[in-house]
Amino acid sequence: MKDIDSIAVLQDPVRRRLYEYVVAQGREVGRNEAAEAAGVARTLAAHHLDKLTEAGLLECGSRRLTGRSGPGAGRPAKVYTRARVERSVSLPARDYRTAADLLAEAAEQAGLDAGLCAAARRRGEALRGSAAPCGGLEEAMEILAARGYEPYVEGAESTEGVQSAEATGATPGTTARVVRMRNCPFHAVAERFPPLVCGMNLALLEGLIGTDGPVRARMDARPGECCVVVEPSKDNSH
Repeated sequence: MKDIDSIAVLQDPVRRRLYEYVVAQGREVGRNEAAEAAGVARTLAAHHLDKLTEAGLLECGSRRLTGRSGPGAGRPAKVYTRARVERSVSLPARDYRTAADLLAEAAEQAGLDAGLCAAARRRGEALRGSAAPCGGLEEAMEILAARGYEPYVEGAESTEGVQSAEATGATPGTTARVVRMRNCPFHAVAERFPPLVCGMNLALLEGLIGTDGPVRARMDARPGECCVVVEPSKDNSH
């Protein structure tokens, strides 16, 4: 299926709600949970979830949702997660990824890491404009979400005004107050040139949220997520 056909599947409003819910969880989601979240019947949710899987937007597996095993544990249920394949459409056709790969390769070979980071920090500052440094984790999440990072709070005891751990996918029982990001907008290039691109990403976010405010960005790579996290500055951590 072509990318444009896959993306067209999301035109249905129920299907799009189901897709966005599954993506936002950052984990496997069962049919019952997805149906309840979208406010539709389980059979309708199952139909749309399978259509999203056929389109390559979701991946489907199976596991026992009861947490039990052995006789009496019940049959495995279908669960869904976001597909790892990236989909994009450009009309007319463009190939910015090849250009980005070539530029990154040339910068890495020429040892231009410092210059790239300086340019990225300036770009972040330009995007922030005359606004003051980011005022807290809640504001940071709004900024990051607007740029496609898909932020969530890790830690049950989050800062005041930030969404609860349950709503954002944080691990219950933890006390860390940190904003992590499920998506890296530079993922394809970062996979090929991780030190260069991750350093650029950190510098961009430092410029965007500021380095002398109540929150800071730092590197803390985790598989399947953005390599940068945002947390309270040391002077504002208590």
